[in-house]
Amino acid sequence: MAAHGLEEFEYEHAGLRIRLKKASASAAPAPRAGGAPPALPAQPAPAAAAVAPAPEAAPPEPAPATGEELHVIKSPIVGTFYSAPSPGTPSFVKVGDVIQAGQVVCIVEAMKLMNEIESDISGEVVRPLVENGQPVEYGQGLFAIRPTKKR
Repeated sequence: MAAHGLEEFEYEHAGLRIRLKKASASAAPAPRAGGAPPALPAQPAPAAAAVAPAPEAAPPEPAPATGEELHVIKSPIVGTFYSAPSPGTPSFVKVGDVIQAGQVVCIVEAMKLMNEIESDISGEVVRPLVENGQPVEYGQGLFAIRPTKKR
């Protein structure tokens, strides 16, 4: 991963999901990097593979328990979900906000590009379906929206 400048790598095929994420600067594996570079990427893989499925084991986009019809804004790409334009700034939307079709609701970063995700419907934000900084898949739900009733 270091040789190619990768911070994170994710692969999914036939129900098997592997996610590798570069350790932070304060992590213990840093001394190993100088001693055995080929071993470093191989060692975190089993741990990352064992940890990665846990968040996906409980998909955060089930139908609402109240029985009301909610619209789900889905991710059009694979990437990393960000609720705000930059760290320390307010989120694009929060629970209870009334949004319009075409309004930016979040960013999905893919290959170092920040992609603004717009709502495809007008309505009220009921709940986010992913957490800030979480990887998202194509078609994964991002927000549950209560559509504006047409008169």
